[in-house]
Amino acid sequence: MDSTAQKESLLDCALTHVAFDGWSDACFLAAAADAGIEPAMARVICPRGAVDLAVAYHKRGDAAMVEGLAKTDLAALRYRDRVALAVKLRLQAADVEIVRRGAVLFSLPVNAAIGAGLIWGTADAIWRALGDTSDDINWYSKRATLAGVYSSTVLFWLGDMSGSNAATWDFLERRIDDVMRVEKIKAQVRDNPFLSRVLAGPMKILDKVRAPASAQDDLPGRNQPKEKA
Repeated sequence: MDSTAQKESLLDCALTHVAFDGWSDACFLAAAADAGIEPAMARVICPRGAVDLAVAYHKRGDAAMVEGLAKTDLAALRYRDRVALAVKLRLQAADVEIVRRGAVLFSLPVNAAIGAGLIWGTADAIWRALGDTSDDINWYSKRATLAGVYSSTVLFWLGDMSGSNAATWDFLERRIDDVMRVEKIKAQVRDNPFLSRVLAGPMKILDKVRAPASAQDDLPGRNQPKEKA
């Protein structure tokens, strides 16, 4: 069994302990015992212990969401409905109690950056799955906006006592409505002759911001002029 398969086995075993022990060292060691993997080897596979398993669980949910979108006729949906569907699929791929335990883990200062990175990664996975081709400042604004919508929806979902998460889906629709109103205002600003002249300087600077060339880039973006056609 290779390290990837061993990590998947550790995660599967950990899920039976998370509700009781959280994403803790006790959970990690219990998972290693259940998977028949020596603790030392488990540490090699997951150097950060349960944190690495929590990260793997989150990314497993992202993959399930992408797979669900790939099976959907997105062309038949409005764009806002595609985004809503993506968020719904992402939450449906998760377990409330396991995510609640993860929220506790990633709220710790030492893990906060990891948690923020996972939320950003989910937003990026959604936009990529929906066919986003932006490579300028919009690459960042789309992901930042969606990350805010997704994270607030997750927090609401964790406390949703309605049947079939109906209240969560209503909350999600309201957040998307908020985003659509902001986009409408931005369009009005761009179309306003006076404001477009006032903002010409700042917009020229923002026009130089490019999306990362690849997921392996050390920096989140680069500042360079667009290539001439």
